[in-house]
Amino acid sequence: MSTRAFITGISGPSLTDLEREFLRAARPWGFILFKRNIQDKAQVSSLVKELRDTVDRQDAPVLIDQEGGRVQRLGPPNWPSYPPGAVFSALYDTDSRLGLTAARLSARLIAADLADLGIDVDCLPLADVPVEGADAVIGNRAYGTEPGKVAAIARAVTDGLAQGGVLPVLKHIPGHGRATADTHFRLPVVDTPRDELERTDFAAFRPLADLPMAMTAHVVFSALDPAQPATTSATIIEQVIRNDIGFQGLLMSDDVSMNALAGTIAERTRAIVAAGCDMVLHCNGRLDEMREVAAQTPELAGKALMRANAALACRKPPQPFDRIAARRELDDLIGRAGMSA
Repeated sequence: MSTRAFITGISGPSLTDLEREFLRAARPWGFILFKRNIQDKAQVSSLVKELRDTVDRQDAPVLIDQEGGRVQRLGPPNWPSYPPGAVFSALYDTDSRLGLTAARLSARLIAADLADLGIDVDCLPLADVPVEGADAVIGNRAYGTEPGKVAAIARAVTDGLAQGGVLPVLKHIPGHGRATADTHFRLPVVDTPRDELERTDFAAFRPLADLPMAMTAHVVFSALDPAQPATTSATIIEQVIRNDIGFQGLLMSDDVSMNALAGTIAERTRAIVAAGCDMVLHCNGRLDEMREVAAQTPELAGKALMRANAALACRKPPQPFDRIAARRELDDLIGRAGMSA
């Protein structure tokens, strides 16, 4: 069955009749869940099944942002807390092996939580390299300030997700660490020279270029394209993401409804597709906007379809896993760093 090149959220913990009608007609490639969609385990499992049943595709990917720390859509009392990326960074500085082990364990535990619910894609890891003076939107979500360390921890996170049967989404390519504004609210402009970007920001993404999916950054890099953020810049997508970094997987936009992007939702959607993104991401669950996105996204075809199929083909069954022992080991490692989840 053909699908359209967008991923959509919904408004609440179950589908409304209008949403159900829309999804059947619009045929999005996948779905993304937020806290507004989550009550308890039985409800989330039921919602995930309902989403797939509605579009009559049991392989339709269901995404979530489950990083740990302050970006964790599933949380207590129904799900455990997980540490932010900065905890793995601190452990890595003490003993790199322990830092990588903790990152992998945390991701493996997260994957187990998601797999229980039928969620098969996590918008993780981050390869953003923050700098002093940047906006706190990345902050302690990052794995460090040195590209090699960031890439190593991101790879450990990816391995943990894969062991649990969950696909990763690399974000925010080609880098959000220098942004001086939260892209939910306004557009940041980074004036760093290209050679410095290649040495730091882009360098953290290159070792992860084999990942199946990545999410763009709504950030202007004036040395590359002074007019458009990476998400809507054909120059940055072709020259930097595809060529310099070498990422050939499925490229999705960050949320099209974020205020960093200019124009109407329809205009933003057209710009994202025209720039070379394979998939448009829409998150806020507003049906009027969802309809605009659907109307402006093409049928998934050509290279975008091949990348989407290749990404889904990377899904593997979860490996055997002792959840209790893994949580005990993770808590012990975090305790050694004098931190908590």
